[in-house]
Amino acid sequence: MPLKTVTINEHGAARLRAGHPWVYRSDVLGKEDHGALAALQGVRPGTAVRLEDRRGRALGVADFSPHSQICLRLLSRDPAARIDDTFLREQMQRALQWRRHWIRNTDAYRLIWGEADGLPGLVVDRYGDKLVLQTLTPAMEARLPVLQELLREMVQPSAIVERNDARVRTLELLELRSRLVHGTEAIAEVQIDGIAYRLDLLAGQKTGAFLDQRENWAAVPRFLPVMPGGERPRVLDVFTYQGGFALQLARAGAYVEAVDLSRAALELADSNAQRNGLEVNWIEANAFDLLREYDQQGRSFDLIVLDPPAFAKSRGALESAERGYKEINLRALKMLRPGGVLVTCSCSHHLSEARLLAILAEAALDAHRTVTILERRGQSLDHPVLLTVPETHYLKCILARIE
Repeated sequence: MPLKTVTINEHGAARLRAGHPWVYRSDVLGKEDHGALAALQGVRPGTAVRLEDRRGRALGVADFSPHSQICLRLLSRDPAARIDDTFLREQMQRALQWRRHWIRNTDAYRLIWGEADGLPGLVVDRYGDKLVLQTLTPAMEARLPVLQELLREMVQPSAIVERNDARVRTLELLELRSRLVHGTEAIAEVQIDGIAYRLDLLAGQKTGAFLDQRENWAAVPRFLPVMPGGERPRVLDVFTYQGGFALQLARAGAYVEAVDLSRAALELADSNAQRNGLEVNWIEANAFDLLREYDQQGRSFDLIVLDPPAFAKSRGALESAERGYKEINLRALKMLRPGGVLVTCSCSHHLSEARLLAILAEAALDAHRTVTILERRGQSLDHPVLLTVPETHYLKCILARIE
C-alpha cells in the first residue's frame, strides 16, 4: 500500500533541505478548510508518511506524532524507502557497528540515539550484557515488540529493561512506565574506564547512569595540579550524583569531597567506591548552600568540578538558569588556589557553549581571577553530534586553569 502523502510549507521544506529532521505542526499544509492536519487523519502510529513540498517535490519519509508540536520526524530522505523490519534492522546494525568500532575501555555506552542514528524517538543503552530501551514517540512505541525482538536477535542480551519514564513522553500522551521486559534481573555490573559499577537499571536518572559524561570522567584526572612534596590535591565535586568524576579523581590519588542532594545517589556512589577500594568524602547537601558556606569559610581546593543538572530545560527558563550558572562558577572561582583547575559543565541545550564561556568570563571578572581555557569537551562519542541538528549537541564541559 502506498504511503499517505503530506504537504509541508516552504519553511518546513527549507529546514529539511538544510539537514534538520523535524517538521513542526505549523509547517503542515491543509486542504481547503479542513485544517492543517487533515491529511494525517487516519494515520496510525508506527505508519510512516511521504513528505513533499507545495510543488510536489519529494522530501522523504517520516514518522507522524499526532500530539507533539514536532509533528513529523524524518526517517529517510529516500521517498521510496520502505519503513519495515528490514529498514529498522539495517539502521540498528549501522549504529551498533559504529559503536563497536569507536568505543573503548567500557561495556556501558549508548547503542542507539534517536535522530543521531536515523531512528527518531528510540534510545538504547548497553550495560554489560543488559540493555535499556526508551521509545519516546508514538511511532516507536507502536514498534516496541519488533524493536525488542531485533535487539534480542542482534545483541543477545541477558535482560532488556524498558525505561519509559522520561517526561518527554507526556508531550506525546504516552504513559510513563519502567519494567523488565526480558530476562530475570535489572541489576548490571559494568566496567567504565577502569572503575567497576553496580547499577540498578530500574532506578536512578536517565537509563541508570549518565553515560554522556563517561569520557569526561576519564579525561579530567590528567588535569590534576602537581602538588609540592607529594601532597594530595584537594578536589570538590559538586552535583556528583553517582560519583563519576569523584571516583576517577580518587583513583588518581586526589582527596575528594563529593556533594549531592540525593541520599540514594550518594549511597550507590559509596557502594561503588568501596567496590573499587576508593575513599571519597560523600556530603549530602544542597550544592548552592554548601558552595556559599565553603566560600564564607574560606575553604580552598586544587580542582573543582561543577556538573549540575539542566538549569534551562526550556528557552523561557534561560535567564534564571544563567544566574544559577553564574553563581556556582563565581563561588568555585573564589575557592580555587592559584594554578587550580575548574571543570564546569552544562547539559542545557538552550545554553550554548559561547554563552557558558561568557558567563564564566563574567564570574572571573567578579572574582578577580584570570582564566585560561585548557580544553573544551562535549558528550561521549556514543552520543554523536549531527552538524545540522544543533539539538544533538547539548553537553558542554570546559576545563580551565585559574590564577
